[in-house]
Amino acid sequence: MPTQRVSARVVLVDGDDRVLLFEGFDPARPEELFWFTVGGGVEPAEDLRATAVREAHEETGLRLSPDELVGPVWKRRAVFSFDGLSYAAEEWFFVSRAECSDVDTSRFDELEQRTIRRHRWWSVEELRATDDTVYPVQLAEVLPDALAGWDGETRLVR
Repeated sequence: MPTQRVSARVVLVDGDDRVLLFEGFDPARPEELFWFTVGGGVEPAEDLRATAVREAHEETGLRLSPDELVGPVWKRRAVFSFDGLSYAAEEWFFVSRAECSDVDTSRFDELEQRTIRRHRWWSVEELRATDDTVYPVQLAEVLPDALAGWDGETRLVR
């Protein structure tokens, strides 16, 4: 039976409308690289917005305030395995703008240090053109709406 996991993710966009993604791998399958958004698991007694703010700081060094987050703008459910364990994930996505594109990964935990290779900022066009694996797979499709300034209404990504 998969472990239930709720997470808050941040689609962090810079002044050029590029989204920040990290490239990483599953320790059980290090040859399979994939790109993913900022974010992580909700801790006990923590709400989604607090998780998103905390994870953004831990993974990028940026100190966002809760009111700088738009959303959640969509929700995704996924079943996946990581490091030999199976998860049933419920991921809530927020959008936020970064004042600058500098990223400080010095607060990565041990697992992140081992499994995240690099980061980069992606344009919508680059996301549409890449053959790389990107999660969520619909990011290139839903990002233009997010950049257009969604009103915070939740949208379910399948």
